[in-house]
Amino acid sequence: MDEMEVSRKAIKGDETAFLALMRQHKEDLLRTALAFLKNEHDALEALQEVTVRAYHKIHTVKEPAYAKTWLIRIMMNYCQDQLKRQKRFHPRETAIDQQGIEDASQLELKEALAALPEKEQQLIYLKYFQDVKIKDIAILENIPEGTVKSRLHKTLRSLRAYFEDEGGKEHV
Repeated sequence: MDEMEVSRKAIKGDETAFLALMRQHKEDLLRTALAFLKNEHDALEALQEVTVRAYHKIHTVKEPAYAKTWLIRIMMNYCQDQLKRQKRFHPRETAIDQQGIEDASQLELKEALAALPEKEQQLIYLKYFQDVKIKDIAILENIPEGTVKSRLHKTLRSLRAYFEDEGGKEHV
């Protein structure tokens, strides 16, 4: 059964197809959770919670082609809620990954992303870390493609400015 067929059946209430859909996207969902929550235990807990939420709401997906994007959005929203609730999200804390060591450019990137507002972080994450197309982001956010493009452009300009400011601070 191909991905679209699995999505269609899951949306119609087929439990076996829903489990297959979750298996297909498990890695992407875990990667998303790890990117936000920074530890494996919380990421696995998030995957369980998102599975339950998705199971109860799968019938609301209008287009089977967007099932993966829909699942990732649920994961992102859940992770953002967890971070707010636990007040754990501090830019300096993002400097340590699962292995405890990252190179300087990755640390800088994480700090720059942490400095962005939540909506802009999500936009960058969807576009560049999950390779979601602008058209799909527009549908997911229920906004025109042009708005997605302009927000993306603005966010990238903010990141550029962040790095230019950081570079200036280091050389003074």
